[in-house]
Amino acid sequence: MPENKIPYKIYLKENEIPSKWYNVRADMKNKPAPLLNPATLKPMTAEELAPVFCDELIAQELNDTDAYIDIPEEIQDFYKMYRPSPLIRAYFLEKALDTPAKIYYKFEGNNTSGSHKLNSAIAQAYYAKKQGLKGVTTETGAGQWGTALSMACSYFGLDCKVYMVKVSYEQKPFRREVMRTYGASVTPSPSETTQIGRKILAEHPGTTGSLGCAISEAVEVAVGTEGYRYVLGSVLNQVLLHQSVIGLEAKAALDKYGVKPDVIIGCAGGGSNLGGLIAPFMGEKLRGEADYRIIAVEPASCPSFTRGKFAYDFCDTGMVCPLAKMYTLGSGFIPSANHAGGLRYHGMSSTLSQLYHDGFMEATSVEQTSVFQAAEQFARVEGILPAPESSHAIRVAIDEALKCKETGEEKTILFGLTGTGYFDMVAYEKYNDGVMTDYIPTDEDLAKGFAGLPKIDL
Repeated sequence: MPENKIPYKIYLKENEIPSKWYNVRADMKNKPAPLLNPATLKPMTAEELAPVFCDELIAQELNDTDAYIDIPEEIQDFYKMYRPSPLIRAYFLEKALDTPAKIYYKFEGNNTSGSHKLNSAIAQAYYAKKQGLKGVTTETGAGQWGTALSMACSYFGLDCKVYMVKVSYEQKPFRREVMRTYGASVTPSPSETTQIGRKILAEHPGTTGSLGCAISEAVEVAVGTEGYRYVLGSVLNQVLLHQSVIGLEAKAALDKYGVKPDVIIGCAGGGSNLGGLIAPFMGEKLRGEADYRIIAVEPASCPSFTRGKFAYDFCDTGMVCPLAKMYTLGSGFIPSANHAGGLRYHGMSSTLSQLYHDGFMEATSVEQTSVFQAAEQFARVEGILPAPESSHAIRVAIDEALKCKETGEEKTILFGLTGTGYFDMVAYEKYNDGVMTDYIPTDEDLAKGFAGLPKIDL
């Protein structure tokens, strides 16, 4: 089809929203290592996970054989409120960069939560309601996940208790108020409300918190409160499964116009956005049907992929969760108070970690001032104010497009725009005032986190 026939926005029809999630693990020759019971060092069973997670979500978490899993009709109906999301050809960015590259982005910010997180939040709330639970607990970094979960719980009439990383709780009060508007209780973490929170505060007075801290608190409350379970917005296999709707829609939209991306780029914190975007493309790569260059982009201040170790580690700072084999900086690592709140997790999805370890994708890290420079450039030409997390992908997409300008190659670039940045104006203010700084942990800083890795010989 001629170039000028590709529209600015490519929408699928409502009946083209995926009716099945795609489970990339089914096509992986080397499966992700299993979660381990920290007491026995044996793979966690469904029975052992039952006090923490919802039953149906446990089944999805442990399923590495079924390539496709049906999306319940009630979840499909909810998806129709804001899906399909648009795939946008970045004509204006291409023109501004004077690049021969063709740039597309999948925009997930067209819902009240402002991000892709709602895709999994509604699924997890649905299964909690189906199980007859009273409510759920969770953690949130920048607040996108907490916002999405509060919306989903409100829809199903569930109580929602959110532990929000303290630095984000203070930097992003409006995100907190959206959660409260939807009925959630929001507590800055670490807090005095849990045993683990008090322990962390005693050991690290004045800490700005981390996702690892908040996870520990949320799990403690879930396990100790009848009728509650813990839900998570990233990292876990079940979350990547739900987020596969992003990639499935993106691929279907590109296929309509016979477009095949050469480079696929996503920001990487715990893995939900990246894993969702790349899922069907990675499936083709694993099956030998096609090849793509896939790039994970993370903040230089929290470089799990690029400087972490591939090892079993605790998923939380309080060391109460199962052990996962992943690229990690150590569960005790607390990143600097950067503005990419959703990219502050010490580890990375076991699924993505295995794919990275096996050479199916690459990773790079970027500093936050360069990230915000890219965000501002994008906002001025494309008309969308991007979230700081998404802007990591924008930074590398721009860099790749500029490389094409130098070489004359007409590569096709696809990246994930996970959401909007309207609740991140403190960060934009610091950038515009010229007071934003870059922090890169030293080898000595990282050594402290690595020192806490459990000694496991398997």
